[in-house]
Amino acid sequence: MAEVLNCLIIGSGPAGYTAAIYAARAGLKPVMFTGMEPGGQLMITTEVENYPGYPDGRTGPEMMADFQKQAERFETDIRYALIAKVDFSGPVHKVWTDSGEEIHANTVIISTGATAKWLGLDSEKRLMNVGVSACAVCDGFFFKGMDVVVVGGGDTAAEEASYLAKICPTVHLLVRRDELRASKIMQQRVIKTPNIKIHWNTETDEILGKEEVEGVRVLNNKTGEKSEIPCKGFFVAIGHKPNTEIFKDWIDMDETGYLKAIPGTALTNVKGVFVSGDAADKVYRQAVTAAGTGCMAALDAERYLVEQEIV
Repeated sequence: MAEVLNCLIIGSGPAGYTAAIYAARAGLKPVMFTGMEPGGQLMITTEVENYPGYPDGRTGPEMMADFQKQAERFETDIRYALIAKVDFSGPVHKVWTDSGEEIHANTVIISTGATAKWLGLDSEKRLMNVGVSACAVCDGFFFKGMDVVVVGGGDTAAEEASYLAKICPTVHLLVRRDELRASKIMQQRVIKTPNIKIHWNTETDEILGKEEVEGVRVLNNKTGEKSEIPCKGFFVAIGHKPNTEIFKDWIDMDETGYLKAIPGTALTNVKGVFVSGDAADKVYRQAVTAAGTGCMAALDAERYLVEQEIV
């Protein structure tokens, strides 16, 4: 017989753990399935200095360990497994783990997050967190006063380059084509910023450096010419992919897979199913905003259970 839960949280990270803290304190006895990446994207982040309450900063893994301890303090049941399939057709929601275990839940909070897209270079993996990053707002401060490289041609890359241009002498923007895909206003902002140098028809051949990023070797895909750009920071801004594939038959999402919530709430189009964090947020993608929506999801779930007279 399937286990029946009042509150099931799919995914960890700031959104999931915050939802767990609020749900547990409300007596919902939440069960969290951490997924394949317990702690989410912060697990590959070194110093976190922009989260309130940590005046001396904290590494991403340390912060997630703190979040987990707080959730466990209120008796959240944390299980290290992956939810592989869902069925939201009835009032009681059904999910299955990757081992085939079936679980029923009166409410489900989705906090599966999003994963940054990478170039796939070995040097990219090797130099992760020692110069390679996918978030300028998170890590840009560490490169203040240094030359950096941003890869991408869309709005994300334009925003990252514009942000870094305020604190870095030169920002090299590597664009694979001979035009930007970014919105017109973002294109104009980048082009008019004097310390952003755009390299058209340019691809990354190799990130240079042994212990930390020292530069990047680039390839002009029109001429075949290779050259090197000295830099200390290398920011990949080619987009994120929300981890929402298993919900595509049930939850409304946009064309890129981000789940849709009713504005001002964590409610989805399915009653009793709520969304939080980067699975629904393609704009801010910060730990603090994810935590805020985790709080919203738990409060909305509690309200739903009360209205249904389940708790």
